[in-house]
Amino acid sequence: MATPWAHSGAHLLADHLLAVAKTAATSAAAIERSGAAARWSYAAGLWHDLGKYRPGFQQYVRLADGENAHIEGKVASRDKNHSAAGALWAEQLLTQKQGPAGKLAARVLMYLIAGHHAGLADWHQGLRERLAETESQRELAEALAAQPPKEILHGAAPALQSLRHIPGGLQDGFALWLRMLFSCLVDADFLDTEAHFDAAKPRQRSGFPTLAQMHAAFNAHMAALPVRDTPVNRLRADILRQCRSQAALAPGFFSLTVPTGGGKTLSSLAFALEHAQAHGQRRIIYAIPYTSIIEQTADVFRQVFAALGDEVLIEHHSQAESAPEQETARSRLACENWDAPLVVTTNVQLFESLFAAKTSRCRKLHNIAGSVIVLDEAQQLPPAFLQPILDVLNLLVAHYGVTVLLCTATQPALSSTAYFDASKSLRGLKNVREIITEPDALFVALERVCVQLPADWNQSTPWPQLAEQLAQEDCVLAIVSTRKSARTLHALMPEGTLHLSAQMCGAHRQTVIAEIKQRLQALRDGSDLRPLRVVSTQLVEAGVDIDFPVVYRAVAGLDSIAQAAGRCNREGLLPDKGRVVVFVPEDAPPPGSLRQAAQAAVKTLQTHTGQPLERALFERYFRAFYYAQNLDEKAIVTKLRPDRELAVQFATAAQDFKLIDEDGSATVVVRYGAAREEIKQLLGVLAAEGPQRWLMRRLQRFTVTIPQRMADKMLAQGSLSLPMPGLYVQADIDNLYSDDRGLRGDDDPGDPRDYYL
Repeated sequence: MATPWAHSGAHLLADHLLAVAKTAATSAAAIERSGAAARWSYAAGLWHDLGKYRPGFQQYVRLADGENAHIEGKVASRDKNHSAAGALWAEQLLTQKQGPAGKLAARVLMYLIAGHHAGLADWHQGLRERLAETESQRELAEALAAQPPKEILHGAAPALQSLRHIPGGLQDGFALWLRMLFSCLVDADFLDTEAHFDAAKPRQRSGFPTLAQMHAAFNAHMAALPVRDTPVNRLRADILRQCRSQAALAPGFFSLTVPTGGGKTLSSLAFALEHAQAHGQRRIIYAIPYTSIIEQTADVFRQVFAALGDEVLIEHHSQAESAPEQETARSRLACENWDAPLVVTTNVQLFESLFAAKTSRCRKLHNIAGSVIVLDEAQQLPPAFLQPILDVLNLLVAHYGVTVLLCTATQPALSSTAYFDASKSLRGLKNVREIITEPDALFVALERVCVQLPADWNQSTPWPQLAEQLAQEDCVLAIVSTRKSARTLHALMPEGTLHLSAQMCGAHRQTVIAEIKQRLQALRDGSDLRPLRVVSTQLVEAGVDIDFPVVYRAVAGLDSIAQAAGRCNREGLLPDKGRVVVFVPEDAPPPGSLRQAAQAAVKTLQTHTGQPLERALFERYFRAFYYAQNLDEKAIVTKLRPDRELAVQFATAAQDFKLIDEDGSATVVVRYGAAREEIKQLLGVLAAEGPQRWLMRRLQRFTVTIPQRMADKMLAQGSLSLPMPGLYVQADIDNLYSDDRGLRGDDDPGDPRDYYL
């Protein structure tokens, strides 16, 4: 037989297997010092494509064309399958050499090798049955009959160890450890295949500045920054100083508890840069709950590092604006495996990747090891998945060289189990260290508002009465909890009142927020005397730097009330304190976490006689809030705990771990007036050329999410079209989208009632 190929274009199979084994082992060595992970990864790389030695595959690959042609599932061909042989060989060889212990240990390699195209599978009702099939057995027999080189077949097994070394222990640490090895394998496989088909790509992946260069650029930027001498700015400077001074402390968990408007974005970056430099960590990952905050944070960072050029970070989230001329090869490739010094991403991307099973989502995991992770707005961690999230963070810090910084004005009660009874069994974060030496004093010093609570928590304020109160204010922000409430209140307000909700597409919201900021500045300098009144959902409560003298907030979680207060007298420029008015809305929040958060806040505030937003109160609030939740709603922890056969439900857990439940919702491209021509052109490209990565990201700025049932009804009425599965487009009818309130309202078929943000 001719020399075996791994891919078309004479990519030699033995060369590919050895290269993947070495690269995977190198990546694994960086995440685990004992060398055990490197030995497992080397074996997985050496055998992952063993099935390609079978004659049928060699015949197929010589006729195939393209870098993706070999991937299982792309073409219905028995000869193309190749991932079972290496898995079965691992079991056969380790059983021969080590007996029952080897047979069990081989499960590690069976998961890795058999899943390197399709993803990690469940053992029961999945991988076990697949490997027992006659076709899988035939694949191994045909591959061995082709007599692969001895250095391939026997080059790894003697170096493998038992499972006693697993970081975090077999029960609690196995699933993350195996996904880390899987990440090393699939990334190495992708990289070697990519280099064969395009020799320029490895060079394109390099070229980002180093963390040392970024640290120097940050210091130079901060030294040159003009700062107005105000009490608030003096406090911000002290927060920055404390972050720098604490950066030398040993890696682990840290909290940065700073009131809204305290400058935590730049201060947390200072800590992350200096901490990474001090401890040899490889990258900084900012995880943020909302895309609106990501865009703002990434823009701030680009300004800080402007002296280093355009490519200083990667934004990895679903709505990052991207055009062909803006998206570089380096940034696109780095998004695949986060091989960059600074990553700004979403909680969804970070945590769903940490619990993922698919190869594309798992590629980045080994690059999370040895990082500083900044969890911005840490109170936004979803309660339904809180326990598995805390478990994985504990493992990353204890065993994978990660530092985690919890960054928020309203620290959730995550650092101790003392606040939960035994029935909840919350395993909190271990040894969280607060960076600010006197956080209580800081909160008092930055107290810029007076909070007015309802006299009777059982008495709601009718919408017309609330609208009358707001109309008496010349500059006021009113925040409610649902889109429906925002539309109802806005319809009762005087003409010229602005509206913000996710019934408006992202580009529309961005335009309105820019107008609000401009008019606030004009009001301050006296160049605009028009009243400024805004009705918004809670989307303004994080990452939107606006500063009103008066804020009204519908009763909600105490953290949301605090975030709303952060939009009042933010810069401390008023002669007196700003005014925050909490009211009970006419419409109660819908069942679920919003209602439970509001109930926990009322329970906390009803018996409290001091300041409503004093720092110590949040611990009591989060205790009440979390106690009302199932903190592992989908039983992720149980699904990822191996039994005596090392059976784990990798695929099921990944499918169930969805921070955003997309079932029952639909994405609609709207006809926002200010961008109507641009949207029309983009839809024309979609119709002519089909979906492309840059195009779909660009269209994301003009989308609104609505209930699926409403999308189905609007589609039947002709109000929407469906040019591709999963993407609806608003018909070109003027009255379907309002430049005041977005997609049409409650009395119309497109009502997205009870959808938040």
